[in-house]
Amino acid sequence: MQGLTFKNNSYKTEDRHISFIARLLPSVVLYFKSFIIVAKIGWVAKKSRFNDKEMHDSSLSVFRALESVGVQIEITGLENLKKPEGPCVIVANHMSTFETLALASIIVPFKKMTFVIKEEIASYPLFKHAMVAAKTITVGRKNPREDFRAVMEGGVERLKMGISIVIFPQTTRYIDFEPQKFNTIGVKLAKKANVPIVPLALKTDAWQVGKYLKDFGKIDISKKVYFAFGEPLWIKGSGSEEHQKIIEFIQNKLRQWEK
Repeated sequence: MQGLTFKNNSYKTEDRHISFIARLLPSVVLYFKSFIIVAKIGWVAKKSRFNDKEMHDSSLSVFRALESVGVQIEITGLENLKKPEGPCVIVANHMSTFETLALASIIVPFKKMTFVIKEEIASYPLFKHAMVAAKTITVGRKNPREDFRAVMEGGVERLKMGISIVIFPQTTRYIDFEPQKFNTIGVKLAKKANVPIVPLALKTDAWQVGKYLKDFGKIDISKKVYFAFGEPLWIKGSGSEEHQKIIEFIQNKLRQWEK
């Protein structure tokens, strides 16, 4: 599958025809397409054929599916993702299911990658084989010490293998960014592994959090999706200065996108 076309280290959804059904029922159309994509991921992974290309292509299919119902997507700052020659820790705010499904289509063309995710996601019947193949790091969110050890040990191991790690330091998905809920685990991992951090600000509330099933909320085509990668940071000292810079980068981008 042909990947995204980046121009001047950025991407913007081009004008396209949106079908009447997609405009009328964007949530239904998107989730129907997504179910087929996820089912294929599970089948391929179960057959032990899930690799970087499959990760990229399946992620791109979800990316295109959201565009197909009329949501505009903009990506900037890719030069910052490309600057580190080796792997890095990518630290982002967390708004919706979309970034978990779509980020590989943006990152994999430049770096091998995986995620730190919740155990419950890794155990989904259609997902679990793909999550193992993708070398994800799982956390239970019940025992902070065990989760910290899993991220530190698993993260360092994968970074040594040349695999970048995407971490969402918030405990769950939030529309409003609250710095006090944005922990320092990404900074600590980058320091321990001696790799840079690349901040990632995102706004993905077009894919809303569901009332009963959090992963399946309403699709609001009036909202635009944004991804912005910030300048790579090397951790010095305790990392508090770098952590604050990440927070300020995300806050500034969110304010800019709300205008």
